[in-house]
Amino acid sequence: MDHVAVLALFDRDMRESARPDAPGARVERVDKVVRQVGADKGWNGVLWSDLDETNADAAIAAQVRFFSGLGGGFEWKLYGHDRPEDLGQRLRAAGFTAQPEETLMIAELGDLTLDAEPPEGVRLLPVTDRAGVDLVADVHEQAFGGDSTRLRHQLLAQLTGDTVVAVVALAGDVPVSAARMELPPGARFAGLWGGGTVEAWRGRGIYRALVAHRARVAADRGYRYVQVDASSQSRPVLARLGFQPLTTTTPYFYEE
Repeated sequence: MDHVAVLALFDRDMRESARPDAPGARVERVDKVVRQVGADKGWNGVLWSDLDETNADAAIAAQVRFFSGLGGGFEWKLYGHDRPEDLGQRLRAAGFTAQPEETLMIAELGDLTLDAEPPEGVRLLPVTDRAGVDLVADVHEQAFGGDSTRLRHQLLAQLTGDTVVAVVALAGDVPVSAARMELPPGARFAGLWGGGTVEAWRGRGIYRALVAHRARVAADRGYRYVQVDASSQSRPVLARLGFQPLTTTTPYFYEE
């Protein structure tokens, strides 16, 4: 893989030319910033920017004013190669809080090992309705902690279209892992999100099987690449499957 070329393609395809991630959301391009305004309880944030030392602070202040005017917080999704080099420091100075750094990992679907299956006694169930969404949300609360209300609303909205695939792993009738995939129309990258397994079932190959399952779906739908914002725990599994690290990504949150 040509890392420089693929990262440039990712920036153009998934950030600068981003599409709304759910019905009712909209993507706006204002003053060298691409942002999404989510639908009701959807994701609000900055996806891409083309800034330098002369205009970064003004652009940050403008986004804070804009989203504060909507009555809520938002995320600035910062990548390791974004400019200016001190953009993270400028965001912190403006009141943003950095979350743990992740690694952007990308694989070409033709290079992936996609034969991983769930362990004996575990089956994968496609999510197609509210009951399935509840299973996904319940798993996420157990795996990651916190409240999954926003996830429930977002996933329900996304399932009304054809741009998201979600799956839950069941041990008998008990949900033990779940994940989703975003399939932006016209893009070359499918995005793998939210892969989480409850603690008692980790280390058994379920996460690997969920990655392989979603990658097969993406390949069947004609996508060339899959991308993941990988935690330190998932990065080794993804590397064994054929994913390569391209840069880092850090969510910066602004809360009023």
